[in-house]
Order: sequence, then C-alpha cells, then structure tokens
Amino acid sequence: MADTKALYQEVILDHNRKPRNYGTLGNASHQAEGHNPLCGDHLSVMLNLDGERIDGIAFQGESCAICKASASMMTATVKGKTRADAETLIQEFRDMAMSKLDLNGHHHLGRLAVFAGVRDLPTRVKCAILPWHTLHAAFNSVASTSTEAEDDPMHAPIGNA
Repeated sequence: MADTKALYQEVILDHNRKPRNYGTLGNASHQAEGHNPLCGDHLSVMLNLDGERIDGIAFQGESCAICKASASMMTATVKGKTRADAETLIQEFRDMAMSKLDLNGHHHLGRLAVFAGVRDLPTRVKCAILPWHTLHAAFNSVASTSTEAEDDPMHAPIGNA
C-alpha cells in the first residue's frame, strides 16, 4: 500500500512539473473550458480529430497538481486513439476515481490506474476528473463545463451511463 501511494505521489509530481501536451493547439476542431470552483482549477482542452481519431490534443490553464497531472496523462493516453476509445477511458477513469471500477477486473486504464489513490481523497476527486469531463464536453461541442451543480461529473451521466 505504501508503494502505491509513493508511486501516485511520484506520478503527480512528475506530470505537474513537466506536463505533457501543455499549451495551445492551432486550429483545434474541438475545444472546451472546464472549471472546478471548489479548488479553483480552470483549464482548456483542445483537440483535432482526423475522422474519428484524435490527431492532436493539448491543454492549458491554471490548476492544482492533481488536475494538471490528470490532464497531462489524459492527453498522452488519448492521443492517436479513436473518439470511442477515449470515451471508454473517460467513463472508466471517472468510475475508478469514484470507486465504481474494480481495478482487478477488465479495464483499459493501464498506467492511469495510478490515479486510483484519489478516491481516498474525496475532496480531490473533482480535480482528477475535471480534464476528462472537459474532454467529453469538447467531443460534444459543449463550450464550457464545471464540476458544480448540473454539470458535476460525479452526478451527470457520460455517454450511456
């Protein structure tokens, strides 16, 4: 258990210090802004789709270390994947963060499973989920989303959930 927590902290710190795909994406075909009023996280996710494949993706904004690390790993993971594959990851990541996914069962998260530790920090779950919720909003041409009220990713359905 101590090794899992240490790995979680190491990954968060690494991706916070050196976020992958941080910046802007010229001529993005899809984009959305996400905001977590509780923590103050505010980020933009931009992507280009080539058919149904994510050809390019970037994020930028001001956020806590957990949110930035989650966005960094998200962009690195979904780049090159299809929209359908990314939507599956969005749902699985959300379920994992909310303790609804059995990590011993079948899933597609791979290295993203390191974020399972966030479920032990209930006030930080929304920080970890915000980039994923924002990616989902971008796919669906929703310009702005939040972790509060009806936009709360912990209560709003994603896909057919």
